[in-house]
Formats: sequence, structure tokens, C-alpha cells
Amino acid sequence: MRKQPLAYRMRPTKVEDVIGQEHLLGEGQLLRRMIDAKHLSSMILYGPPGIGKTSIARAIAGSTNTPFKMLNAVVNNKKDMEIAVEEAKMHKGLIMILDEVHRLDKGKQDFLLPYLESGLIILIGATTANPFHSINPAIRSRCQIFELERLNEKDIEAALRRALNDKENGYGNEKISITTEAIEHLAFACGGDVRSALNGLELAVLSTFPDEDKVKTITLKTAESCIQKKSFHHDKDGDAHYDVLSAFQKSIRGSDVNAALHYLARLIEAGDLVSINRRLLVIAYEDIGLASPQAGPRTLAAIEASERLGLPEARIPLANAVVELCLSPKSNTAYKALDEALADIRNGHIGDVPKHLKDAHYSGAKQLGRGIEYKYPHDYEHGWVKQQYLPNSIKGKRYYEPKRTGKFEQTLAEVYEKLQKK
Repeated sequence: MRKQPLAYRMRPTKVEDVIGQEHLLGEGQLLRRMIDAKHLSSMILYGPPGIGKTSIARAIAGSTNTPFKMLNAVVNNKKDMEIAVEEAKMHKGLIMILDEVHRLDKGKQDFLLPYLESGLIILIGATTANPFHSINPAIRSRCQIFELERLNEKDIEAALRRALNDKENGYGNEKISITTEAIEHLAFACGGDVRSALNGLELAVLSTFPDEDKVKTITLKTAESCIQKKSFHHDKDGDAHYDVLSAFQKSIRGSDVNAALHYLARLIEAGDLVSINRRLLVIAYEDIGLASPQAGPRTLAAIEASERLGLPEARIPLANAVVELCLSPKSNTAYKALDEALADIRNGHIGDVPKHLKDAHYSGAKQLGRGIEYKYPHDYEHGWVKQQYLPNSIKGKRYYEPKRTGKFEQTLAEVYEKLQKK
């Protein structure tokens, strides 16, 4: 009989064996308290692939001595769920570990809801998709949501050493010598995916021949050949994509050049030129705005250049634009002023256009009093004359509040304040 993969064999059977996730499983944390009290409620475990969501679910079942059944929301049908419910009735309760829970269709969901409500079924759903975006509210409202974190290199090194020393499920009964550099490479190259690291270790062990003393020596070179540096994964439609775009804009807004270039590099590596260009143009007007008005046209020029060049050369004008936007003074006064005006409109603060501003280019306009008292600014010294422009109901309202973060807006502010006082 073929042996099960190392990553499968090394799955923890109790929470004490879970590596990492201290923010959930450390002493005193909510999930750990639920497990210790053996008082579970339905939950969704959310996080990137390969960090142990399903393993934690199985460990929870093991630590609470609760029978469990593993299903997949895509592969398994309603009949499989009916069988699980019958088992739950027999055991007076059951944990249903449901992979890809975000893919649960309405028919399966409607079937499960009454059993989740009664507590007969405790659902532990596992997903890589943000549950607040991807899971139906009816299911989500009945579940605690726990976000798992990507494992760091030290966590993965610990998992690898455990596998090497485990005599029952790992390689504890074999003579294996592995260099520190090889362990560190496996932990680094997996990109936070412990399953990938264990697969790399397994391949290294199976492909290494023992020496005269029956010792398998795994060097850095062997490790490098057994696990390629994990390629950068970026799903343009996934939740992480919007997190990177958000971090990109916030880094530019915060004037952190290095962070902004890092996130730009991630977006370039993902090949998402469209999102980069759209976000840069928004930033130029939303975050820099009147503090440096020429940043907008220059950003647009960089965008047009990037579109003509295409990747990888597109990165050159984009880098220029990002550095300039980061180090430009920042102002959001113009669009914030408009947002306040829009809020007034939507809340009914409108009022009639003053008669002297109304259209007077038609026969009979004067009889209606349209445009009669309008003062044409160009007829006055300096091209300005004091008169009312806002409706009576909001006369004197100020929407625009200038900042003095750049020379251009500082000049605007001086003119604005001068006019407001007249």
C-alpha cells in the first residue's frame, strides 16, 4: 500500500501540536478557550493556502473528542451532507469540516441551516476567500470568523524538524542528516506554505541515496532542487489584490517611497498594469490634488507611456510617477469640498438659484426678473465684484477649506480668504 504524503501524515491531531497561530490558539485566546471548555460553536477559518486551516479543524475535533466528517463544498453533494446529519444524530453531535465553504450553494446551505441552528452540526468552514465578501450572510451570521496568519520561517523550520524527528509519521526511524542551510532554504522558499515545505522535504528524502553508513545527507543543493522558490501568487480577482492596492495608495498618501515601490513591484509582478494605472491617476487627484496640480498631468503622461511601452518597460515611467507622488505635498481639499456640497444636495439643502444668476437669454426673461441685477465681473477692476451666488437658504456656506501644504494651494488659500472677507 502506497504511503500517504508526509504533509498529510504530519497533520496535528490536537491543538497542542499546531504550529503558529498563537493569536488564536495561545493561552487565553478565544478559540483556545472554546476548545479547552469543549464548548464549540460553528466557525469559519480564513487565510492563505497551505497554513493549516483543515489541520486546525481536525485538531479541534481531536482535542474535544468530537466525531467529525470532512467534506468539500464543491465536490460533495447534498446526499453526502444528509449522511453526515444521520451520523450526527447517531453521535448526538458532529463537527463538519467543510473545505471551500465559500462555494456552498443555496441548496446545500438551506439544508444545513436548521442543523447549525439547533447545534446538531458544528460547522468548521475553511476558505482562502474573505468571508465578508464571499460567504452568504445566512451562514456567516451563524459562525465565528477566525483569520489565520501566514506562517513565518521559524514556524516552518519547527514543522520540518518535527517531521524529521517523528518516529510514527515522519522520518524519526531513518538516518537522515540535513544541513541548517537546507532547512532554512525549505522554510524560506515555500513562501509561508508549510505543505509545500513538507513536500519539498519528502522529495529530498526520497530522492537521496544513503551512503555506506545508510545515512541520507540532504544538502542545500539537494533542497534547492527539491523546492523551487515559490512563485509570487496574486489573484487579480481575489481579496489580497485589493489589500495590495489599498496598501499601495496608503503608502503614497503617507509619503513612504519604499513601501509604495514594494507594493508597486507586487502589482507589476502580478502583471496588473490596468489597476496600477487607474489607482495612480486617482491618487494624483485624490491625495496630491491642489497641493501640486501638475502631478495629475504628469501622472497621466506616465500612464500613457506605460501603456505604450507595456511590461516590463512600463515599470520605468511608473516608478517615476510613484516617487513623485510620494514626495509631493498632499491635499484632499478640492474633492472633500465637493463631497460636502453633494451631501447638502442629497439632504435637501438646495434652494432656488438667485434670480440675477438665472438664464436671461430668451424673450420675456426680463419680465420674469431674470438676470436683471447680475454684475458682470469683467466690467470691474481686477475682474471681481461682490455679489451673491449661493441660494438664500445656504447663503454664506463654506465647503472649501484650503490646506497650506504646497505653494500652489497656499496661494489659492490667500486669495480665497481675501475674497471671503470682502
